[in-house]
Amino acid sequence: MPLYAGIVGLPNVGKSTLFNALTNAKALAANYPFATKEPNVGVITVPDQRLTTLAKLVNPQKVQPTTVEIVDIAGLIKGASKGEGLGNQFLANIREVDAIAHVVRCFDNDNVVHVDGNVDPVRDKDIIDTELILKDLETLEKRLEKLRKQSKTGKPADKKNVEIAEAVYKGLEEGKSARALDLDEDGKALVKEMMLLTAKPILYVCNVDENSVVNGNDHTKRFVEHVKDEAAEVIFICAAIEEEIAQLEDYEEKMMFVEEMGLKEPGVNRVILSSYKLLNLITYFTAGEKEVRAWTVKVGSTAPQAAGVIHTDFEKGFIRAEVIKYEDYVKYESEAKVKEAGKLGVEGKGYIVQDGDIMHFLFNV
Repeated sequence: MPLYAGIVGLPNVGKSTLFNALTNAKALAANYPFATKEPNVGVITVPDQRLTTLAKLVNPQKVQPTTVEIVDIAGLIKGASKGEGLGNQFLANIREVDAIAHVVRCFDNDNVVHVDGNVDPVRDKDIIDTELILKDLETLEKRLEKLRKQSKTGKPADKKNVEIAEAVYKGLEEGKSARALDLDEDGKALVKEMMLLTAKPILYVCNVDENSVVNGNDHTKRFVEHVKDEAAEVIFICAAIEEEIAQLEDYEEKMMFVEEMGLKEPGVNRVILSSYKLLNLITYFTAGEKEVRAWTVKVGSTAPQAAGVIHTDFEKGFIRAEVIKYEDYVKYESEAKVKEAGKLGVEGKGYIVQDGDIMHFLFNV
């Protein structure tokens, strides 16, 4: 099952423009609310310098990066939890994603209308937070009814679930998101099972003007101060400029554009990598003359599970994995030299894959 990051925000904050820049797709980006009615799903290439370095060392016939899927979800307005605007659709779509990239508008432009009349990223964030919390309270009310009935059996686990749900409900009433609550493993498991909207990991993307991509502006200063206790990453990008950069074919031309903005890489790269990390994903590589390829697995995946990403037969018939650390491959410059140096590891079924591992699987079916 694929993992999705969803782009959310109020109408006209730059969600679809960012989506276009990320995917180089052509989602409708228009200067009126609800330009996006159905969620657009895009497949994004994950930038990884390690793949480029490995390709130079191996010189394969083909280089294949890994990807992540992202969803551009319809804009939300105040009252969405009660069905205002496209609220019901928005909330149903956001329930399906695994992580959230929340875009807030931090630029002034009289030619781009704001749904609430003026630019205020703190207010905008709080509107969406409130709607998500209200929907989660509604979900919890229904679930608490069932949990309380179940607890009458006297089972300790059922009683604990009631206590957890009541604690989460209280936290939401106080305006806290579910992800900000201090829960034990049982609490986290119950919250995940209930698919609470405010439990999803989040990344804040401040959509700024071209001159504010490096140091931000007054809007971003207020916003960063507002979210400082959330332990969430905040990224500044100019979505309109990023969309222009994404449409350039020539790499050198792209990088010239990026450097003129005072950046080392396109802002969308940071959004992609942060979303990838937010989804709890890591990358391992396979490297051979035919292909150097990046593969995606969840943090904590075992060697057989990683093999299964390539083909289910690899997991079923897994025997062992030969593993080279990326740093060793770069240091010795070839698999043969890594072996000579005694740096090739042979791992069994219990091996936990590490980010950057270069792996070769032996299997029997």
